[in-house]
Amino acid sequence: MTESFHIIIPARIGSSRLPRKALAEIAGRPLVLHTLERARQAGAASVCVATDSEEIADVVRADGGEVILTRADHPSGTDRLAEVVTRRRLDDQAIVVNLQGDEPGMPAACLHQVAELLASDPQAQMSTLWRGLDSEAQWRDPNVVKLVADRHQRALYFSRAPIPHLRDGGWPRAQACRHIGLYAYRVAALKAWQGLPEAELEKLESLEQLRALAAGWRILVAEACQSIPVGVDTHEDLARLRVELDS
Repeated sequence: MTESFHIIIPARIGSSRLPRKALAEIAGRPLVLHTLERARQAGAASVCVATDSEEIADVVRADGGEVILTRADHPSGTDRLAEVVTRRRLDDQAIVVNLQGDEPGMPAACLHQVAELLASDPQAQMSTLWRGLDSEAQWRDPNVVKLVADRHQRALYFSRAPIPHLRDGGWPRAQACRHIGLYAYRVAALKAWQGLPEAELEKLESLEQLRALAAGWRILVAEACQSIPVGVDTHEDLARLRVELDS
């Protein structure tokens, strides 16, 4: 088991595809509380919700959860986490897991895994997980982020393009990896994040993690120890989850 880690759940009231989804009711409870409950099961040293919404904050407090109200102008969830760790005065070497508020199905084992992965290498700033791809269609889908890594489990690149590419055709079934958007950070890295310039590759791919790679950060990657359900991004995802949790 790793040293103690912290879980922060960023939850915005605004969402381009599914507005107010953090408060969408599922099995009689708002979505954000389902995610909070999953985080509590991981046995972290602390769990808190980071939000710019008093409405979300009230819901979490009523459930006995800790809330940090953050600025509303953060360009990303990572910037929101940086504000939280600074205000909470966490030690620079502490590990923080970023669990998105719309990931109520994230296995507690994966929360532990991503924290343990980062703890295994004191020189790494971040860690994340992947799962194998099920089909060539997924490999070619630009909405599915792929990654490649070296033999030391360090990320080489993340892309929306189908990578790695087979020169002679076909798709690399055994090597194709779907990136899972679950991250662990060292607190010092989160504090440094706000000073990193936006990278050209980040802008081209619209992938925030490429900013870290462009800055020379070490991102450790590993295959997720359990299957991870798709998060809630659309009305269809919400309907599916309601059926699952009501059954």
